Amino acid sequence: MTANPELARFRLSDQYQTLKASLHRHIIALIEERNLDIDAWPAERVERFVFDNVRRYVVEQRLPVNQRESEALAVDALDELVGYGPIQSLVEDDEVNDIVVNGPNNVFVERAGRLYSVPVRFNNDNHVLRVIQRILAPIGRRIDESTPMVDARLPDGSRVNAIIPPVALDGPCLSIRKFRKQPLSSADLIRSGSISEAALTYLRERVEGRINTIVLGGTGSGKTTFLNMLSQWIPNSERIITVEDAAELRLTHGHTVRLETRPPNLEGQRAVTARDLVRNALRMRPDRIIVGEVRGDEVLDMLQAMNTGHDGSMTTIHANGPADAIHRIELLAGFAGFSGSEANLRGQIASAVQMLVHVSRLAGGERRVMAITEIAGLDRGEIRMRPVFRYDAEQGRHLDLRDPAAAGGPS
Repeated sequence: MTANPELARFRLSDQYQTLKASLHRHIIALIEERNLDIDAWPAERVERFVFDNVRRYVVEQRLPVNQRESEALAVDALDELVGYGPIQSLVEDDEVNDIVVNGPNNVFVERAGRLYSVPVRFNNDNHVLRVIQRILAPIGRRIDESTPMVDARLPDGSRVNAIIPPVALDGPCLSIRKFRKQPLSSADLIRSGSISEAALTYLRERVEGRINTIVLGGTGSGKTTFLNMLSQWIPNSERIITVEDAAELRLTHGHTVRLETRPPNLEGQRAVTARDLVRNALRMRPDRIIVGEVRGDEVLDMLQAMNTGHDGSMTTIHANGPADAIHRIELLAGFAGFSGSEANLRGQIASAVQMLVHVSRLAGGERRVMAITEIAGLDRGEIRMRPVFRYDAEQGRHLDLRDPAAAGGPS
């Protein structure tokens, strides 16, 4: 509908926003007046109810809108009633990877790695907040002045972050990172040039061989997506426990137990942290533990799990390269209260982690596996890393460093 430029301009106008708000109030009033339980209705019946009443309202109020504008009002009224308001069509668009709402009048989407402004707006700050509350309601999370930031998820697992005033100065902000409806496959990675077939075979052998793995990269580099892909090679005979702040992993494995952290209640108590869940997972007879992302004191328990018989465990971490990932683990362990020496900590890391996979998003939006690195123990107190595969941007291909001739010489 918004492909029509005139209609797109009309939908952004104050007149349209006023009409849409009045129509929404009218629909809600009808539902309350007739005591209708539309939550129990099938989607087709809800849609018919909304469209019929919008048409009736337009005629009775003699609204100055044509048929196309009337249909747009009906679609938007339906989205307000059972969806996520103005961004519902963006949530349903498979080509959209990210949705970013910077206050009521600035909405952007990412397509193919690039951000674009879209002709979508909210009525006001309260309208944005209402959509945020609708996202949070099913998972029991809250956002208010005392808790102005929250991580959440959509029913399909898409990642959601919201932040509101007083810490967000320009109004409520909402960020949604959508996940593919179909998990990324090995063929998808090779087809897009994200990884070579030799590197993929190597990774599969290491996952099946129960090698402890950390996937690292920056924000939006595809760490969680890649972790999902790696998990498909875990044998179905093994029991997996996942630990996440907001449940995003979509493992296809048959024997998976999913755990999710819980924020504190109104009194600031009864929070369940990632560290609590990792510790509890150790008592649940896991074969492997997968932590969605290590970002706090759970790092110590994750290292312990990797060092105490839970081979093949995996996690992700924010870092710009393999060496940076090791430094970040050391830093997090220090913040978590590790009381041993630096040499003892590095010994634990070298014993716990056997493989680092660095993923990145390039300037053009393409995602690549930049490096696969093995941890080869300690050498004079330093963790020794051995590169196995590396992406060469100039050649536009992945180099197999196990074969110096193929790699163009030693690396």
